[in-house]
Order: sequence, then C-alpha cells, then structure tokens
Amino acid sequence: MTYLIRDALEADLKGILDIYNDAVLNTTAIWNEQAVDLTNRKAWFDARQAQGYPILVIVDAQEEVLGYASFGDWRPFDGFRHTVEHSVYVRPDQRGNGLGPQLMNALIERARVCDKHMMVAAIESGNRASVSLHQRLGFTITGQMAEVGTKFGRWLDLTFMQLNLTPDAAPSAPRSPPL
Repeated sequence: MTYLIRDALEADLKGILDIYNDAVLNTTAIWNEQAVDLTNRKAWFDARQAQGYPILVIVDAQEEVLGYASFGDWRPFDGFRHTVEHSVYVRPDQRGNGLGPQLMNALIERARVCDKHMMVAAIESGNRASVSLHQRLGFTITGQMAEVGTKFGRWLDLTFMQLNLTPDAAPSAPRSPPL
C-alpha cells in the first residue's frame, strides 16, 4: 500500500478527531477521560498553526487519515524554546503497519527545520510498543515517575524519553522582547 505524509488540512480534522477520541476512550496514551468534539480539535489545529508547528498526517490513496503527529512547546518559558514535546497516534486498525515510525521520522526532520534541539516524549510506562518505537528511533529514557496519573481506575506511571536533534549545536540568543 502507498502512503503519503503531508501537512494536515482542516479537512483532515474529522479523521484526526476519530483517532484522538479512540486514544482517549480506549488507551492510556492520552490521560484525558472525556472525548472531545470537532471544535476542540479545530482550536488545537489553529493553535499549532499560529505557533508555526506542524501537524502531519499519513494518508492512503483515498486521502483517508491513518495517523497523525505533531509537536508543541515543552514548557512555556523562554529557556525551553529549543525543546518540544511530541505526540503520534495511529488509527487502531492500522497499528503495526509501520506508520508510526514513518510519521516520527518526518516529525523529527520538521523539528530540526524549526531549529529545535531536543524532542521530549512522555509515555505511559506500560506502553511497551511506544517505548520500543522511541528507542529504535534513538530516544533515551531520561526519567520515570510513579503514579503521577490515573485512568481506568488505576494509577499510571510516566516514562520520559528524549532525542537530541542537534548534538553539536550551541543555543541561539533569546528572542527580543516586544517594544
């Protein structure tokens, strides 16, 4: 099967919404417990666009959204401006087909283009498939936090992983303050 990775369009939001809500309702990949509506995903889409951050989708020949990936600021302080936290989700019936690594590789390249230095992943510790995927892509485990979340009536542990995108880079100067 042929797949295409491209920037998400507003027309892709329904497919993104379905994937997101499946993760909310059926997995511990997202620690929210309530499904969201299209207005929520549109606000998220608009915020990413305003920040200049990508939302990538992987689609089939019929332009059906099979997965998506994005990143945003890790923390909202200037000193963290070179670090992003990402997310990647694949439609349940497409998992195990290699779409996640394709999306991740494209997202990593986009982070480099955006002059990012570090990419952070925060993964529910029991999600061995995601931890393994990140390790295969060069991420290292940098921390684990026990019982910091809850979902489905149980405590969840969080594994932090990171990938150095520009190992030899020096930090750039801070942005100029507004006048």
